[in-house]
Amino acid sequence: QVQLAESGGGLVQAGGSLRLSCAASGRTFSTYVMGWFRQAPGKEREFVAAFRRRGGNTYLADSVKGRFTMSRDYAQNTVYLQMNSLKPEDTAVYYCAAAEIDYSSTYYSPNIYDYWGQGTQVTVSS
Repeated sequence: QVQLAESGGGLVQAGGSLRLSCAASGRTFSTYVMGWFRQAPGKEREFVAAFRRRGGNTYLADSVKGRFTMSRDYAQNTVYLQMNSLKPEDTAVYYCAAAEIDYSSTYYSPNIYDYWGQGTQVTVSS
């Protein structure tokens, strides 16, 4: 089992920044893909960013490229999502997720993830 705990959400004005953290505990050695997703009211859960341990690559959704970055601290078993130049359309609940199997090019699909955090609200005011 892997437990994930997000933090760092809040209310920010458009153009501002937030950094989300996701602390992992438990069988963290079994997690090969870490992802960030978000879900706005009435919408489906949407891919934001992912890190694949195999190859060490990070992937970002087109909607956040140039504004968001994903990083990780192996020693602390924590991944981060730095969000800059925030827009009102970024408002959502942000979730951290972990997958035990790397299905290659499907990191963007929520279906491959085995564990999810409880989510943290991000609200961007205009």
